[in-house]
Amino acid sequence: MSTPHNQACKGDIAKNVLMPGDPLRAKFIAENFLENPRLVNEVRAAYAYTGMYRGKVVSVMASGMGMPSMGIYSYELFSIYDVNNIIRIGSSGAYVTDLNLYDVVLAESVWSESSFARTQNGSSDDILYPSRELNDRILETAKKLGYLLTPTRVHSSDVFYCEANMDDYREINRKHQCTCVDMESFALFHNAKVLNKNAACLLTISDSFPTGEKASAKERQESFTTMMKIALEACV
Repeated sequence: MSTPHNQACKGDIAKNVLMPGDPLRAKFIAENFLENPRLVNEVRAAYAYTGMYRGKVVSVMASGMGMPSMGIYSYELFSIYDVNNIIRIGSSGAYVTDLNLYDVVLAESVWSESSFARTQNGSSDDILYPSRELNDRILETAKKLGYLLTPTRVHSSDVFYCEANMDDYREINRKHQCTCVDMESFALFHNAKVLNKNAACLLTISDSFPTGEKASAKERQESFTTMMKIALEACV
């Protein structure tokens, strides 16, 4: 069965899915890490590939930017394509100087001011959590690979450009203990909770609010390989 957003047939997508936001990052992962990858979706350029990684069938699919896009694709993957585990692998802006460019963080909780959960099923939760089992597997995998992985609380925002009268990153860090920001993880975690599935979120620091440092678009697509390797190995 396909959907208006996904031309893949049931069975074309693996039980374990890696979800970068960027379609070109999905393409990069498929071409550089998967054996015999097949393009199973290209509707709206939300590229999805399925291939083998160390003997395990794995899919990688772009979520697009923001909670509405992640909300659509993750819900359909869980509910229509029988996906069990989704690991988001995205970029993040650091709110604290303790996080540097290319550091990898693991969301141990996500805070959001978004109305996504309330609109989706009436939930008033503003803090959501990943699958403990999946997070433990990711932490153990990073340890085995010798990679430093920082568990933290992520701010998941609907808005990229805020006006000056709104709380800035320093206030959000102070009030909610968030050390970095993304735009998709809250919707992913909510859908996983609603549908009794598993979700986790790995993020690579691509820019820093305190220092102004930024990775280029090409670096965001191709240089976040530590995060990619941890996620892939966690699927094996």
